[in-house]
Amino acid sequence: MKQITVSVIDPVGLHARPATVAVNAASKFKCEVNVAFKGREVNMKSIMGVMSLGIPTNSEITITCNGDDEDAAIAAIEEVLRAQKIIG
Repeated sequence: MKQITVSVIDPVGLHARPATVAVNAASKFKCEVNVAFKGREVNMKSIMGVMSLGIPTNSEITITCNGDDEDAAIAAIEEVLRAQKIIG
């Protein structure tokens, strides 16, 4: 299992467009990918799940990958979210 904790810096938080970017990045991998915020954890491959967390800007989230390609998944997801200026 690989895990990172990051801060959301997107002005609208992890909602709509940023959530779509996150879900698309996570969906490219076979492993289980979850995102946690304030004690709730959801499947990061589910747009409704991610948006249901209501993650505002300047929040800390934890992304967890568990499975065969977890190393590649955590690195790629972090890279995409940083490149899109969703996380800092």
